[in-house]
Amino acid sequence: MDPEHSRPRSAAGVADGVTVPLVTVVVTAYNREQYIAAAIESVLAQTFADFELLIVDDASIDATAEIADGYARRDRRVRLVVNERNRGQFPNRNHAAGLVATPLFKFHDSDDVMYAHCLQVMVAALESEPHADFALSGSRSWPGGPSPMLLTPRLAYQREFLGSGMFQLGPACGLFRSEFFRSIGGFPVAGTASDYVFWAKACSTGNVLLVAADLFYYRVHPGQELASERTLLDTAAARRQVWRMLNSADCPLRGDELEQAKRNFMFTVLREAWYQLRDGRPRSAAAYLAHTSFGVNAWLRYLRMPRRSTMAGTPVWSA
Repeated sequence: MDPEHSRPRSAAGVADGVTVPLVTVVVTAYNREQYIAAAIESVLAQTFADFELLIVDDASIDATAEIADGYARRDRRVRLVVNERNRGQFPNRNHAAGLVATPLFKFHDSDDVMYAHCLQVMVAALESEPHADFALSGSRSWPGGPSPMLLTPRLAYQREFLGSGMFQLGPACGLFRSEFFRSIGGFPVAGTASDYVFWAKACSTGNVLLVAADLFYYRVHPGQELASERTLLDTAAARRQVWRMLNSADCPLRGDELEQAKRNFMFTVLREAWYQLRDGRPRSAAAYLAHTSFGVNAWLRYLRMPRRSTMAGTPVWSA
């Protein structure tokens, strides 16, 4: 297994005399011995061939690294890096992205399965739209128009805050131009909700291309932290950060659009707290609201019934 470094690559895009491919698929892993083999094999089975697979193990204490090393020894497309210390989920994603030397890269979670046509669909779409900085695919189709659909920052914020939403996706839903990902500093360190804050930042800065849906299998299993107290508090803190973005000069929305976006956002936060209360967790509901730290004035001004449109965030929609 390689230690915590990658093979040297020249500025000309050549490593060890081999031309660097177009795409790097990045798999970050920690204690995923039960799922890592299926995740790797699904990448190697892609119909799109011009890729490398970079696996960055975050100092696993099970057999994850050994399983990945077996694939790296058998297949030249696979490159393994093993961290000397555990970095944590999103710091490790940023670390892994820093090892990428290809023009494009895509995260693939170590417990998911990528369908064979995934890269073919996403790469073709992103390569055909030079104005897009990254592409996004979800588990369901995008309402309001056909894919691929190019969104400016204003359209992306309309879709998230005035329409059907788009910032709840995981990192594996994106295909990035590597230069753009680096230019915005990668993922913020905001716990398990770092990806939510990241999408808000990325979509306020660059153009996103919405592409076809259902390109990979998102596995749900007991090893995840989807419903933990820590995840809830991380989500509340992330909501607070995004609220600040809505109130910053860099927010793509203006005027009545922005006011309605804030009303919708505030209602969403209260609804999430209500879900905790409904499920018999009043302390969790109280902690969630406390961590959002919006303040009384904001609640009084913006807590209203939401108003959304499935056409919001499409090039043909007008508020």
